[in-house]
Amino acid sequence: MQRLRSLGVLAGATVCASLAMAAQEQTADFWQSSSSTDKENYVRVPMPPGIQVIDSELDGPVFADANGRTLYSWPLTKLRNGDIGDRKDSGISSCTDEVQKVTSGLMSPYPGGLLLPNPETRKSCTQVWPPLIAPADAKPVGSGHNEWTTIKRADGKLQWSYGGQPLYTSELDKKPGDVLGGTKIQRPGDGPAVRVPVGPPPNVPPEFAGTDSDPGRYGPLQTATGRLVTDHKGFSVYTWDGDEPNKSKCVRECLKDWAPVSAAVTAVPNGEWGIIERSPGIKQWTFRKKPLYTYILDPHTRSLLGSDVPGWHNVYTQRAIAPPKDFTVQDSIAGQVLGDSKGMTVYIYNCGDDARDQLACDHPDTEQAYRLAICGNSDPQLCQESFPYVQAAPNAKSESRLWSVMLIDPSTGRRATKGQAGALSVWAYRERPVYTCSLDRQPGDANCDSFGEFNGRRNGYRAFWLRDDFGNSAYSL
Repeated sequence: MQRLRSLGVLAGATVCASLAMAAQEQTADFWQSSSSTDKENYVRVPMPPGIQVIDSELDGPVFADANGRTLYSWPLTKLRNGDIGDRKDSGISSCTDEVQKVTSGLMSPYPGGLLLPNPETRKSCTQVWPPLIAPADAKPVGSGHNEWTTIKRADGKLQWSYGGQPLYTSELDKKPGDVLGGTKIQRPGDGPAVRVPVGPPPNVPPEFAGTDSDPGRYGPLQTATGRLVTDHKGFSVYTWDGDEPNKSKCVRECLKDWAPVSAAVTAVPNGEWGIIERSPGIKQWTFRKKPLYTYILDPHTRSLLGSDVPGWHNVYTQRAIAPPKDFTVQDSIAGQVLGDSKGMTVYIYNCGDDARDQLACDHPDTEQAYRLAICGNSDPQLCQESFPYVQAAPNAKSESRLWSVMLIDPSTGRRATKGQAGALSVWAYRERPVYTCSLDRQPGDANCDSFGEFNGRRNGYRAFWLRDDFGNSAYSL
């Protein structure tokens, strides 16, 4: 792999210059430029009045209400001690007006009935996740998996449902295109029952529509950097610089390692997806005029290993825009992580409490007691020493809407006001501050990955993985 092998032995300005140069060289591996027009195409489906489709940077096309607020579902999730969320086609919403004040005992070995932090200020599920209310005379729209129907809530109001799942907006989303309440990135076991943005089906041929190992996923795989294309078995799809538009030049020796993605005799081109004839009767899929292949040497599904071969690239329907210049790409023991300007690994904090409404606690506007307990035994000063914020210049800007600068009061972990004494200007990803870890000694160290409860999935820190060759970390932030 062409990576940053010598960074650990460099020092001072030389390190910073090398990091900046390497980050620029590797931008094309993970992100697309802000000038790119690549967007995931989708199937146009019937929608109720007022509903629209908005292109989001990370999660592709998503449904939004008339004000541009992204729509989410709360799929039923199996936790350690039971299930929670909305059961498909049940006609019932599990998100209620009741303020939960004690733990449920569903997602941890701790018993239910324990008092939650600051119950007097806790919000109800519907305050955090307002139901998408339908008119009293609303009628079903569409059919099958894409049907819009309604359910009746306890207060008698109708709530829109899509594909059998009740729909909500998030109090965190303020502008059209915000997807701050959740993501399509898959969550591993031991995490909370999260909300997922809902959108129209991606416009992909059946060969790329899903995987045998992920039957619930349709279309590209959501990763930390974009929408990764795989074949129907889950194996990554690649393109080669040596090909010409709509013409494959991968023959003879090339075919020992690379298998053309075959198109059935009955397959037909569709938009950006084309078909070429390699030889009489032998057809091959293309995407945006580039012939598609799988890598015979890939040891597992959803791999990025083929992109280490010079001239070969993983295929994405769209990728996120590169993060600000304050960040770098670093080699780590299992792949690549995002680093700060000095190359130190960047961490994201995950949190979901164990109440029945499974509200997240990873945002500075939410409960901070969990994070303070994990990072410093409830001592804010110790937290600042163990997991320092990645600080930003107050006037710093980002071309990616996923990244922003916010003011944080480090003594509370909550937002600070402009001019507030002691406030820090910090970088935030999806409006969540990012951190480094005091246990890391050199660029690429990820000694605090999975720090916290249940490998950092319920309450703790995870490294910002861009690529993980031995696990699923890049697919489960």
